[in-house]
Amino acid sequence: MSRFLFVVPPLVGHINPAVSVAAELVARGHRVAWAGLPRLVEELAGPEAEVFPCDIPGVVERPAELRGAGALQFLWQEFFVPLAEAMVPGVELAAREFRPDVIVADQQTLAGALVAERLGIPLATSSTTSAEFSQALASMPKIGEWIAGLTADLRRRFGDPARSHDPRLSPDLVLAFTSEELAGDCEIPPQVHFVGPALTHRPAPPDFPWAWLDESRATVLVSLGTANTDVGARFLTECAAAVRARGRRIQAVIADPGGVLTDESDTDVLVLPLIPQLALLERASAVISHAGHNTVAESLWHGVPLVVAPIRDDQPLIAGQVVAAGAGVRVRFGRGDRRTVGAALDAVLDEDGYRAAARRIGDSFRGAGGAAAAASHLEKLAL
Repeated sequence: MSRFLFVVPPLVGHINPAVSVAAELVARGHRVAWAGLPRLVEELAGPEAEVFPCDIPGVVERPAELRGAGALQFLWQEFFVPLAEAMVPGVELAAREFRPDVIVADQQTLAGALVAERLGIPLATSSTTSAEFSQALASMPKIGEWIAGLTADLRRRFGDPARSHDPRLSPDLVLAFTSEELAGDCEIPPQVHFVGPALTHRPAPPDFPWAWLDESRATVLVSLGTANTDVGARFLTECAAAVRARGRRIQAVIADPGGVLTDESDTDVLVLPLIPQLALLERASAVISHAGHNTVAESLWHGVPLVVAPIRDDQPLIAGQVVAAGAGVRVRFGRGDRRTVGAALDAVLDEDGYRAAARRIGDSFRGAGGAAAAASHLEKLAL
């Protein structure tokens, strides 16, 4: 039996894949513990999860107008670096008390990587997006140099200064929760293993009105994730208008966790703060998304094509992968209106090539092995 310590940020989309892998390891007789925010980890991994608490810095709201390099700089200055600084003591205590054979650190929890190298513990990276090995910063060399300076300073204070690799990518094992077919022509380091999405069972809200769905119409799922409610009102309103204009043949379920839509639900559009996304994807004909990696992966797993409207961070990269794979249409988030969104919806619903490409990517996901493949790679690292 081996021991695995999962180090995760306070982000649902980053914890969910780790939950599936951890469950597989436990089923194989291994012991698993977590370092992170106990409330969130227990909510997603179950109340029986063994969690070592870590301090989490307060959330700093990112200005809605920030895009591109400015948004990336803000993310590093106000989230990644403070998160690493706050989590290091808790991660180190967890490592010393739990004595893991392997630390599995999310690519955004640098504390896990730094503590692992300082204590000499084998490290695996949990990569929920291919952005870090996609040369996404090739067009912004000064930003890349600036980030390298930040990680070097963190390593000097908390890690092993003799190391020189990017702490976001373990030199021994990187579990990429996607497939080569979707990642495309990225420059892939040899330690990266594509395992496809590790989907976690999530119980549906008990009060979802399943009877509202009209089986004679195509169902469109609209979601901008949980971190974009501050900028989503206009775009969601335009999506609703595009659907209503096609109400005789389509209907939409819109996730609105921030309550930004003022229109009430009607026979064409159902607006809810929380939706059973995985269960709905089994019935969906198309998805409108911000190109967040998890929503994209879950949609393609189910063979559902997408209309992608990336906002910031790695979303333009993921949107580009969807379009390059032929599994969706991209619209501009800032300028997308009911006309452009509607035309994109018509394309993915009416042109068979998009659904065929989505199914092809879904097949590649299943062939990659998911949580079982990830667990096998971790077992080898623990030997």
